[in-house]
Formats: sequence, C-alpha cells, structure tokens
Amino acid sequence: MNAPPRRRFERPIRFVRNRFSPESHLGLHLTIGIFIVVFSAWCFSEIAEQLGPSSGVVAVDERVIDWFQQRAEPPLTTAARAISLLGSVGFLMFTSIVCAMAFAWRRAWDWLLALSITMLGGSLLNILLKHFFQRQRPVLENPLVTLTSFGFPSGHTMGATVFYGLLALIAAQALIGRRSRFLALCLAVVLVAAIGTTRIYLGAHFLSDVLAALAAGILWLTFSWTTVEAFRMRRKRAGARNEDAASLDRPAV
Repeated sequence: MNAPPRRRFERPIRFVRNRFSPESHLGLHLTIGIFIVVFSAWCFSEIAEQLGPSSGVVAVDERVIDWFQQRAEPPLTTAARAISLLGSVGFLMFTSIVCAMAFAWRRAWDWLLALSITMLGGSLLNILLKHFFQRQRPVLENPLVTLTSFGFPSGHTMGATVFYGLLALIAAQALIGRRSRFLALCLAVVLVAAIGTTRIYLGAHFLSDVLAALAAGILWLTFSWTTVEAFRMRRKRAGARNEDAASLDRPAV
C-alpha cells in the first residue's frame, strides 16, 4: 500500500522548511548565502569569459577608460588618489589590525574570526586570481599611475568590498534600528563604488577589472560571513539546549 501523500513528502517538506528557518544554523541565512555565492561566481565567470581581444567587454573597457582620461584634471586626480588610498593594501592592513585589536579587547571572538577569514582569505584569493588570468593593466599615453603587476581583478576594489562590506554586516548586527543599519550599508556601498571608480580614473584598471573584483569580493565576503554565522548560531543553540537540560536537572524547591 502506498503511503499517504503527506507522509510521502514529509521529509522533503521538512528539509525545505528547515532551509528557510531563521532559527536554524543551517537555515535561512545559509540559503541566502549559498544563493549569493553562486550568483557572484556566475557574474565573475561571465566577465572572465569575455576578456578576449575581440570581445565586446574589452571594447567597453577601452571606451570607459578613454572617457575618464579625457576628463582628468589636477583637482580630480588629487581627490582620486586620496579616495583610492582607502582601498590600498597598507591602509586596509592597518585598519584591519586596529579592528582586530578592538574586537579582541571587547572579546568579540566571532567578529574577530570573521575579520581574519575575510581579509586573509580575500587577499590570497585576489593574488591567485591575478596570477591565474595574468591580465595586463591599461596602457595609456599619459598614465596617472604606473603599475607593473597584473590587473584582473582589481585588488583595491576587492579589498574594499570585503573589508567595508564586513564592517557593514557587523554594524547591522550591532546597531539597533533599521535606519542605522541602512545607513551603514549605504556608506559601505558608496565607499566601494568610489574606490572602484577612482581605479578606472587613474588608469590602473579597466571597468571589467573592477566589476570582477566586486563579484569576487562579494563571493568571499558572503562565504566567510555565512560560515562564521553558522557556527555562531550552532553554538548558541547548543548553549540553549544545555541550559534547558540543566534547568530540568535542578531539584524542585
């Protein structure tokens, strides 16, 4: 005799329900994280596949960087250099160390772990991608900056994405009120966009370098944050179960 339809689909229904449960450590946040990781990986691969010399992406890259070069002015260049500094290796390393010390002082071990995984892993991933694709930087008649390292994906943009994105996620977790959380997210988006734009303006990167770095940065940031949050929620649930068990074992007064 066949099982009733409800019992037959009970396990897959329970599996889907658990994947969208906000309380489960393998629930809604993991489902959203996996979706963002897959989508970011798809975006990155679509850009990387169009790096051939005759592709439309390369033609757009040339037009965009020419547009910026034609509008270069000394005051804009000074501002662009200052903004670009916010995504440099030295600045992000210094601010990451300061944040790590602050998290350790506050005993915010989950945030410290997230920072370590995000920044160290993101740096390593960027280096590996640069050496895998080995794309040369723009060659311009009057370059504002001259760099000899590979340009795909943009290290400044990817570093800014993972660092300021992580700070926005931490702020969203720590702040009270939707408005404050929204402002933290907007500030991170504006910073990343500004840094990526200055890298194109200065002639250090093509538009596709910046967009690919944004996709790779979001991918790694999502992976790191989702992993740490899964362990945090699992530990929290385990602690709650232990407290419940301890309360049951206490003798009644």
